[in-house]
Formats: sequence, C-alpha cells, structure tokens
Amino acid sequence: MRLDKFLKISRLIKRRTVANDVCSSSRVLVNGNVAKPSKQIKVGDIITFEGSRALNVRVLIVPDKAVSINEASSLYEVLEKN
Repeated sequence: MRLDKFLKISRLIKRRTVANDVCSSSRVLVNGNVAKPSKQIKVGDIITFEGSRALNVRVLIVPDKAVSINEASSLYEVLEKN
C-alpha cells in the first residue's frame, strides 16, 4: 500500500491530498529515509513525522481496503510522541 494512502486509512492524516503534500515536503521518514508518497509500506516499517510535533509509529497491519474508525488505531503502534 502507498504511504499516502496508509496515512489516510489509518487516520494519522485526515485527507490523502494532505498526506501527499506532507510526504512531498520531506517531512515523513520511513525506516529513517525520506519517503515519497508512493513508497510501498509493509508490516514492521517505522514511520516518523518530523516538524514541531514529532511522532514515530510502527506499522502493525497493512489493510487491503478501508477500515472503520474503531479499527484505524489498530493499524499502527505509537513508539514515541513529542
């Protein structure tokens, strides 16, 4: 699954266009490397958001389709939040 789509489905970012813009501005890292919106995400990847509020999450599940709001938070594990 694409990074921008995962961020939207997991509800880490509200809209896919916003996720695309954040990734394009080099503020999202996957496993320590700057990631483009088209980066393929897999289970175990560490996604880091840089900026005024840093956030590190580990991908636990990559869904095949959209998930409900209740299931969205089960797709990732928060490692560190600043």
